[in-house]
Amino acid sequence: MGTERKVKQYLLSKPEAEEDFPFGPEAAVYKICGKMFALLFHQQGECRINLKCDPEEALELRHVFAAVLPGYHMNKKHWNTVRLDGSLPQGEIERMIDNSFRLVVRGLKRSERRGLELRCGENFG
Repeated sequence: MGTERKVKQYLLSKPEAEEDFPFGPEAAVYKICGKMFALLFHQQGECRINLKCDPEEALELRHVFAAVLPGYHMNKKHWNTVRLDGSLPQGEIERMIDNSFRLVVRGLKRSERRGLELRCGENFG
């Protein structure tokens, strides 16, 4: 199974994750409670994903991995673009997705977070 397909499956496996195409069929947006936690798209012939990240960790990841770049068309302080070129282990990609999901959930309204906890369990993220 290809990396892009694995990534799509993993994104949709997150509790209550939804896939949307508000920018057209070439860019898939993954949301929780209407808030984006990932953007999957193609650029320069390869699949890429934008993921939210803690600003300090975002910089560290860019220094460690050549496939991690400042967020394309995003706030570069809080978002990274990850080239899905096969150079990153699947586990690292999933860790970055988990982190993005958690950061977005943390920013939800308290009532939305509580609803997620009730529906999915306290450790849903």
